[in-house]
Amino acid sequence: MKYIFIILTGCVAISKISCHEVDSLTFPTGMLFGAATSAFQTEGAWNVSDKGVSNWDYWTHQCPQCIADGNNIEITCNSYYKYKEDVALLKKIGFNYYRFSISWTRILPHGLKTKVNRAGIEHYLNLTKTLIANGIEPMVTIYHFDHPQTLEDMGGWMNKHMVKWFAQYARIIFKELGPYVKIFTTINEPQKLCQGYEGNSMSPGKSLLDYGEYTCITNVLKAHATAYHIYDKEFRETQGGQIGITNPCDGFVFDETNDTISADIGFQFGCGVIGHPIYKGDYPKLMKERIANCSKAEDYPESRLPTLTEQWISFIKGSSDYFGLNHYSSVIWLPDPNETLGRYSSDSGLIRKTRPEWITGSDSTTKIVPEGFGNLLRKIKEEYDNPLVYVTENGFPDHGEMKDYDRIKYYRTYMEEMFKAVKRDGCRVERYTIWSLMDNFELNSGYAARFGIIKVNFTSPNRERTPKLSASWWKFILRTHKLHDLPRKYAAAEQNVTKGSR
Repeated sequence: MKYIFIILTGCVAISKISCHEVDSLTFPTGMLFGAATSAFQTEGAWNVSDKGVSNWDYWTHQCPQCIADGNNIEITCNSYYKYKEDVALLKKIGFNYYRFSISWTRILPHGLKTKVNRAGIEHYLNLTKTLIANGIEPMVTIYHFDHPQTLEDMGGWMNKHMVKWFAQYARIIFKELGPYVKIFTTINEPQKLCQGYEGNSMSPGKSLLDYGEYTCITNVLKAHATAYHIYDKEFRETQGGQIGITNPCDGFVFDETNDTISADIGFQFGCGVIGHPIYKGDYPKLMKERIANCSKAEDYPESRLPTLTEQWISFIKGSSDYFGLNHYSSVIWLPDPNETLGRYSSDSGLIRKTRPEWITGSDSTTKIVPEGFGNLLRKIKEEYDNPLVYVTENGFPDHGEMKDYDRIKYYRTYMEEMFKAVKRDGCRVERYTIWSLMDNFELNSGYAARFGIIKVNFTSPNRERTPKLSASWWKFILRTHKLHDLPRKYAAAEQNVTKGSR
């Protein structure tokens, strides 16, 4: 299949994107750029080749009303069969690496190490080798929200045994893919994952008396650290790779009050719940104190935040070779004047404020606030002694427009802030990953939110891919190693995009 990409040159002012000087910021030396997807959001093939039923398979079938458009993940982008086409697109655009995830149920259909499914192993080996053959580095996420439903039936991440079950699964991935993969991510976005135990915004959609999210996060941290030490002791010497975890962190800006205290509290409750145990040891002090006080006020016999033993604190601390940062948007943090206790968002005692002029994505929560991204990167540098940072997700949702001006504006302005943080402020950011390569199944939004720079036709059985304007913008900047605004040859380019979408 042929793909028509726009050749971008020059600079011109267009209504939605401001025109800068031609000498736009050059890429920092050595920085790499990639695109990301996850298994259950793109693969489809939900019940083939001995794959087991995942928690997301089960949830989308049992609770279609929990998904905005009522869709499920039986087919999604059909990448299980179309991965070679996806690799060709990655190569055509010019990305250095591809971050993808493994489906636990393709490897261990029932979750436990009783039967390793070779068909699943072979699929990911084929994908990995195809990437390498095309000059694209594989970056593998071991777990991205989906696990066997059999394990969920036993409590999922509320069960302490999930730590060893995950470790057994991770060891298989290291053994089979480690010879080809040099960067692993253990678990994607623990905070987001664990919302599934405090409501129906995520699978498994359970509400567990305000204990669920914190118990889940504690077990996830233990599972991550266990997998890290397995790699460190059994595989690092021969494979020579890196391993980390991804941490979803909101950025922050200030209003006229310049409330730096609230900004720090917001950071600790959002980013610090994962970052602090790994880089400093234990949960943040202010977080422990506040949750304990809130729990007492609600007549709980103990804090809803589990206590980490000294052994676990030591075991978790230092368990990451890089800071995996997933970032989308920013807020203004302010004290809540009408604070109500009992749920995660109120444990911090803060409210989130935004500005009406901020451009908003189709999910209503993602805003274009590049300065917040810069503030976040500098905060991570200050808080955690300037760790090596890989931006593992960054992106903007719309309604599927082919001429996705706002997405280009988002990437252009966010990358400029990142480059400033690197060049001017000394932040050690070495990788930047877009979410997403293609439109996919966006959690409880279904197909209503489109993050891809590649359009996928979800109404066609062939799931055709068509590059959007942003894909051509990416192709251009990756070729020139400079940030550019929308180009002079936009008119001809628009015509090519239209032809390519037929």
